[in-house]
Parts: sequence; C-alpha cells; structure tokens
Amino acid sequence: MPKMTAMNAAVKILESEGVKHIFGIPGAGILPFYRSLKDFGTIRHMLCRHEEGAIHMADGYARAIGTVGVCAATSGPGASNFVTGLYTAQVDSIPILAITGQNVRAQLGREAFQAVDIAAIVKPITKKSYCVQEPAMVPWVFREAFRIMKEGRPGPVLIDLPLDVQRGEIEYDPETDAPLPIFRTPPDPKQVAKALDMLLAAEKPLLLMGGGVVLADACKEFVQVAELLQIPVIATYMAKGGIPWNHPLMAGHVGIQCNTRSGNQTFLESSLVLAVGARFNDRHTGAINVYKGNRQFIHVDVDPGQLGKNIMPDLGICADAKLTLQALLEEIKRRQVKGEPTKLQVAQLRTKLERKTDYDNIPIKPQRVFQEINEFFDDETVFVTCIGLNQIWSGQLQKISKPRHYLDCGGAGPLGWDLPASIGAKVARPDKTVVQVVGDYGFQFCMEELPVAVMYKVPFVCIVLNNGYLSLIRQAEKYNFDMNFEVQLWYDSMVGIAGAELPRMAVAEGKRTVGVVDSSQARIEAENQGRGFDFVKFAEACGTTGERVTDPKEIKAAFRRAVDSGVPYVIDIIIERETDASMGISIDAIKEFE
Repeated sequence: MPKMTAMNAAVKILESEGVKHIFGIPGAGILPFYRSLKDFGTIRHMLCRHEEGAIHMADGYARAIGTVGVCAATSGPGASNFVTGLYTAQVDSIPILAITGQNVRAQLGREAFQAVDIAAIVKPITKKSYCVQEPAMVPWVFREAFRIMKEGRPGPVLIDLPLDVQRGEIEYDPETDAPLPIFRTPPDPKQVAKALDMLLAAEKPLLLMGGGVVLADACKEFVQVAELLQIPVIATYMAKGGIPWNHPLMAGHVGIQCNTRSGNQTFLESSLVLAVGARFNDRHTGAINVYKGNRQFIHVDVDPGQLGKNIMPDLGICADAKLTLQALLEEIKRRQVKGEPTKLQVAQLRTKLERKTDYDNIPIKPQRVFQEINEFFDDETVFVTCIGLNQIWSGQLQKISKPRHYLDCGGAGPLGWDLPASIGAKVARPDKTVVQVVGDYGFQFCMEELPVAVMYKVPFVCIVLNNGYLSLIRQAEKYNFDMNFEVQLWYDSMVGIAGAELPRMAVAEGKRTVGVVDSSQARIEAENQGRGFDFVKFAEACGTTGERVTDPKEIKAAFRRAVDSGVPYVIDIIIERETDASMGISIDAIKEFE
C-alpha cells in the first residue's frame, strides 16, 4: 500500500470528487493542507480577504453549476468566521465542504491559542461536522463528507483537522479508491397514483415549484407535468427561473415580499396545491391560516423532516423530486391524460396584474432600474442578489427564464452574501455575464472581497441601488413603529458631534472637490447626488472602475460600459430615497405602492 501524508490523500480525494476551485485563507493551523494543494497544483485556490467572503464564494460557485463548493480556513477565528456561511448553506440546501485547521490534539480542550471546538459549534447548522482524531481516518471522512453533502437534501459539512493529524503519514492508494455511491429515494408508486387522482379530481389544481426542484435538476420534468395536465404553475422565490417567467402556464410567485400579484391571486383561488421541494417558510406563506385556507396539499420532499413541519399535507411523499416527477409523468402517459387548455387565461392575468416600472422620475425610481435590467440583459445572464428592498424589488420585477440564473440566499439572508457569491458564480460560469444587484448598505458588508475579483481578473457587474438608507428596516420602522431611527446612511448635516463644521466631498460638474458645505446645500445635494460612501472611489481604490448614474435615460449606457469593460464594474445608481416595496403580513393583504 503506498504511503503519503494525510493531506496528500485529502487533496487526491478532492481531485477525484471533481473539485477544481477552493476559496480560502491560509493560516498557521491549516498549512500542511495548503502544502499539499501547492505540491499537486491541480486545484485552483483563490485567496480571499475574509473567511465569510470565502464561504460565500464557495456558495455562489455551488449554486451556479449545481456542484459542491469548497472553502478552507485556519483554526480559531478563521474557522468561526465560517458560521454564517454554513448556516446560509444549510437552510438553502447548498452542498459546501468547509475545511478548517485546528491546534494539535494534545491542546484540544485546554483553551490553547486559536483552538475553538468548531465541530461542536457548527453541529446544528451542518449536515455533519467532524474533528478528525486519527490521520488514517482522513480519506474515509472526506469520502463520506461528499456522500452526505449530495445525498437526500443537500447541505454543508465541516471537516476540522488538527495539525498533527494533517502531518500524519498514512497508507492510502488513490488508484483503488472512488467516490461513494449516492442513493436517491424513489417514490412509492401508490402515492404517485394517488397524487394524480387528486390532481384530476381537483376543481382548481395548482403546481408549486420549490427550490428543491432546481437543486434536483428536475425543472424540465416539472414543466412537462404542468404542460400535460394544463395546470397553472407558481414558484417560490428560491425557484425563480425554474420555469421561464413568460411560460404560458407560469402564473407568478407567491409570498408576502418576493411575490407577483398574479401569483398570489392564482394561489388564493386554488383548491389543491402539489408542492415539490418547497419548505413553506414564513416569507413565502405569511399568515399560515390564510395560506392554508380550505385547499388541499400534496407535498413532495426528499427530507422527511419537511413533511408536516409548516403545512400538514393531505398526501406526503418523501422522495427525490426528479424521480417523483418522472414517475408522475409515466403515470400520466400510462393513463393517457390530457388536460384542458388554460394557458391563455394564465398569461392574461399575469400581464394584467404586472406592476408598473416605466417611471421617468429623477431621482430614479427603483422600479425603473429593473425595467432597464430586464430590457438590457439577456436570458443567459446570471443574477445574484441578497436581503433588502433591493431583493424584494428584484424578486417582484426581474424576469428570469432559466434555472441557476438567479442566485439568492433565501433562508438566512446575510447582508454581504451577494458580492462574494457573484465572484464564485463567475468563476463557476466564466462564459456567462454575472450581475450583482445590491443595496448601498449590503454592499458594505463584504466589500473587502472586491479586490479578490480584481486580483484574479474575475469580471462582473455590480449594480448598487443607492438610496442612503437601511431601506427594508426604514420601511418596517415607518409602518410598524412610527419612527425613522438609525437607518440613515447619507449625511444630512455638516455639524459634527461637538458642533463643528466638517469637511465634506462635493460633486459638481463631474469634478470632486473637498470643502465645507452648508447644511441646506448638503440636503439638496444628498437628494440628487447621494452622500456617504463613494462606491466608485472604492472600486478605483481596489484597482477597478465604475460610475454613478442619476438619470434613468443613462442606465442602459452604463450597463453597456460595464459589460464591455471586462473588469469588475460598480454602477452606483442614485434612487428615490423613500420608495416602499409592496408587502404585507398575509398573501391576501399585500399593500401595494405605485
């Protein structure tokens, strides 16, 4: 049996599992692993600026092409900086392998330098976490990790490696080792037959596409079922793009935030819902009594823990989404079922209830930005967005036609996720235009990762919706607490804490000058130009470029310059400050703002 270091074996396994990129930061506790990465030289490593950025890059990479994302960090704070990313991946069912260094085994439990029990910390937010205690266990732990990440409901795994385990020499022959088989749970034929019976008997059946359909690469089968039965389709936010936005049977999205009016109305009129790969989370359902109503539910999910957790189904099917939809197709064809055409009325309702976007206002209305996005970018563009009013407008207004072309963190919603995720997505899909849609506050959370894109020449377009607010919280404060407190990002006054005048940046005729500006002038300028963080200057400081847009007629030209630049390009769009997004507490009581 050949001998090699445990980390050489680990890297060989990563190679055989198809890993081509790792996002991470080397540190003293993980250097033996990095030495093996260097010696083999087959896996590309990208040096990040913060471990949270690294794991979000791995996340975006995984979502973009449906594979495992891999990230690495040193021990202690390096490892604990992965927590938010692991939680995000767990709730959204994203397979991520987080590899962390650890102090030597003899120092565990002794409060040694950078020796935190990361495996215990992340246990609730991973499918499994390991602290490997024997070098000989390394190959089998890595193999099992890939099986666990992929099998059933996907999710993250963390492997913690003490330094002396990393340095250990083991017997391992990569020529006789291979990935473990992945079991996919088939549906019970009787349940499939009953599901079809219920659909055919229902007065107003509806198909609900959840994010699990996208993860299972089952969108084609889902749409085929809808077309054969002529049943309208609605999608959760996590399934955006799983069916083309303009498909004749696509009624829209359901939710109390990321919704369409036609989607909510169609759902409320339904009598039975076949939901595949959906979690029925609170942002989707809103008030559960309204959502449940008197309608029946058939729920298909590979995770038995999802069945009955939020909605008690009339029929629960614990099985793989793709296998279940394939079985349903076979049952439909066996019975030679053909549904009555409903396409025309679905499309008409979708068009009738579409929200207004053709605003010409200055400052720019955010809805106009999304009109320009829909008109300029083609169906092959990959969009990435994250929490905030920017995400809600995006979910309501963007028109996406293909699965894995709209990447969002729906369950955890960590600000800052989208910038590093955009980098990961572009690394995964170098042939695609990648566009990040972010708010001005969210940009500032993981903005330290922009130099990574510059350093490794990873071009993407970053569209900043800049209204100088924590706008989602501003809206919540306004309607729920009657206040506007600690949500301002633009500077409304030139007066410092001690009452002194402060030097400020003024923008005039395209030239930047420093001077003292009186408060009334500053207030006017803030409305028209924006204040606070200068995103274009930050891009320039990182070694790339961008521009500010204040006129809606200039948006498309800015998009063109960004795409043609071939570099990470930041477009700072100054939007109307207090535009609200349509939302509510239940899907039958959405407050519209137009």
